[in-house]
Amino acid sequence: MDGRRLKQTLSDGGLVYGCMLSAMGTTRFRAALEGATLDFVVIDSEHGSRDRKEIQELCRMLRDTDITPIVRVPVPKAEWVAMALDAGAAGVLVPYCETVEEVQACVATAKWHPLKGEYLTRAVTEGVLPSEASRKYLEARHAESIIIIGIESEPAYKRLNSILEVGDIDGIFIGPNDMTTSLGIPDDVTNPTYLEVIASVIEQSEAHDVPVMIHQQTLETSTTAIELGARFVMHSTDSRLMQIAMQEHLTELRSVGSRISGHTGESLTTQDTTETV
Repeated sequence: MDGRRLKQTLSDGGLVYGCMLSAMGTTRFRAALEGATLDFVVIDSEHGSRDRKEIQELCRMLRDTDITPIVRVPVPKAEWVAMALDAGAAGVLVPYCETVEEVQACVATAKWHPLKGEYLTRAVTEGVLPSEASRKYLEARHAESIIIIGIESEPAYKRLNSILEVGDIDGIFIGPNDMTTSLGIPDDVTNPTYLEVIASVIEQSEAHDVPVMIHQQTLETSTTAIELGARFVMHSTDSRLMQIAMQEHLTELRSVGSRISGHTGESLTTQDTTETV
């Protein structure tokens, strides 16, 4: 699914599904992603150590496998939005936004890049472009551009309606760890206070026809997010999903081996670790 189809699916009220790439750093993983039924992935460069070359290579690989590449930039700065787009990202996730001004700058760059400086300000504040040809060129250039704004703190949540009024926002993101910490209930993602905030963010965002993305880690919490109305479904990370698959398969194989051989099949790694401790 490319960026245009992803945006159209969301615009039609549908759901899209993806995960976070937190560890994957080589295009040799391409075969693992093909057939994974992912609509999009978010390449993490906020908490991950990624350079521009690596992001560019991952974006190209993802496009080749019909997965929409979205880059989570390190900070809510327009310059980082521009760099992600230049690397080939179809979308940008801007983390931890708290002010209307931050959002305006990032959205403006996502929609009008490479326009900069005074002319970019004029385009945003007055709707005036250098020419009609410039307008048509930039609109075509950014037909698939996706801009997702991170609402990850209580102050941001309280300003959500003002932020949504900026317009041209394609998604709202909630980071559970940051949000719960800000609410004073770190990582308590089943706490009623957190769930009420999620429900409120979804209600306010959907009133502006903006879908919500919540980065949940388990099937149970991701299911809850969908039940509450989240449609931009980002579930878990590449490393966590790989870990779960390894654990499930190897546990099953150890059970088979134990049944056939009579040995317990206990992990040697577990034994070694226990002995060391």
